[in-house]
Amino acid sequence: MARVAIGSDHAGFALKEELAQQLEAYGYEVNDIGTHSEDRVDYPDFGVAVATEIADGRADFGVCVCGSGLGIAMAANKIAGVRAAPIHDATTARLAREHNDANVACFGARLISDETASEALRIFLDTDFQGGRHMPRVQKLNAL
Repeated sequence: MARVAIGSDHAGFALKEELAQQLEAYGYEVNDIGTHSEDRVDYPDFGVAVATEIADGRADFGVCVCGSGLGIAMAANKIAGVRAAPIHDATTARLAREHNDANVACFGARLISDETASEALRIFLDTDFQGGRHMPRVQKLNAL
């Protein structure tokens, strides 16, 4: 089973906890890198921490949660080899994997329900990259 690093800021803490439990129930090896409370922290720290787990080979996928899912995705995408995608629903989860070979799913806890996030995460992890015509584009992303 895949290894998943998960992290959030204070705004995403509750959803991160929910998603981490879901991942463990599905049998994934979960590395919760924090935050571990609703005390104020900075989302870039946790986006980079999750992304570094992937870049260093300690995780196969990452999950990041902040208030909007945007800032933490921007932070994660600063790390070479990471393709973090803000996920809003099942469709964006599927397309992020099929077309972009995303390896980090980013959720906005203030914008998505727990149920929608859970469904989208399951789809994200169960969907394979299509390769083919999408491969040259992903290679361009990797070269940036």
